[in-house]
Amino acid sequence: MPSNLFSHPDQQSEWQNQVQDASGTSGWAGRIAELLQSQLNPGALVPMIASLDGDTLFCNGADSAPVSVGTSGPSKASCSDGSYCSSRQQAAQQLSSLSSGVTIVQADNSITNNANTYNTVLANAFQGVAALKTVFPSSPIANQLKEVANLIKVQGALQVTRQIFFVGAGNFDTHASQVSDQATLLQEVSGALGAFYQALGELGCADQVTAFTCSDFARTFQPKSTAGSDHAWGSHHIVLGGAVKGGSIYGTFPTLELGGPNDVGTNGRWIPTTAAAQYAATLAQWFGVPASDLSTVLPYIANFSTNNLGFLD
Repeated sequence: MPSNLFSHPDQQSEWQNQVQDASGTSGWAGRIAELLQSQLNPGALVPMIASLDGDTLFCNGADSAPVSVGTSGPSKASCSDGSYCSSRQQAAQQLSSLSSGVTIVQADNSITNNANTYNTVLANAFQGVAALKTVFPSSPIANQLKEVANLIKVQGALQVTRQIFFVGAGNFDTHASQVSDQATLLQEVSGALGAFYQALGELGCADQVTAFTCSDFARTFQPKSTAGSDHAWGSHHIVLGGAVKGGSIYGTFPTLELGGPNDVGTNGRWIPTTAAAQYAATLAQWFGVPASDLSTVLPYIANFSTNNLGFLD
């Protein structure tokens, strides 16, 4: 059983860290990157992982962090002091290079310096690169996925051969008006993923990129009086890409019966038949993690009878 099962922050953390509780400080993607960075991206100018949704546990390694990129790409530091801007920015960069001997200050300086370095690298990589022809819809997740496609397009300039990206979409906590709200939200996800897959075709790499969803938990089968639903457990997820053996449901579909054999209680909270760790292990091995190293990335994968669900070639 997950700890604090119906708590949003705890279950988001457990999905992202895969250490069977919410207290882990690294994510499974971050651990993949630490394991494979030197082997697969030895000359990379940026980390293996980029987050388009800010700071997130999924991307953090034990001793590493992702590059964080905005949906408008790299940009210069802002300044409103006219002719003083250049000298003030130069002074700020000099200050961030000073050794204060204070651990927390040094850590902050390191983050600032890395941000400046990565921003310059990305700006240089995008110089003179033609815009994507694929038209993306206008939504937060579509904007993020468009920038992911742009980053894939310049992977040569970044000297990377493997990349992991994190994007986010919220507002699925539908305690009320679920039918109408989910229709809008799922339409945004569908349109964004559809455009992303089209862009991968434009770039000629659809079979080399796999998009997959993670979430905290599902919703109860039994509705509330507010036309919404409560927090549940087992959920469905989407995997998309040219390497996916698509058109199938993997795992066992629940019996949709209140209090039935798959209900943890009486309101339709389905007990999952497939572990998130198995799902993650399948994706990790496709990405390049050897089966012998899975326990480094997913510490409790040995609890399950299989570590590959077979949905990827």
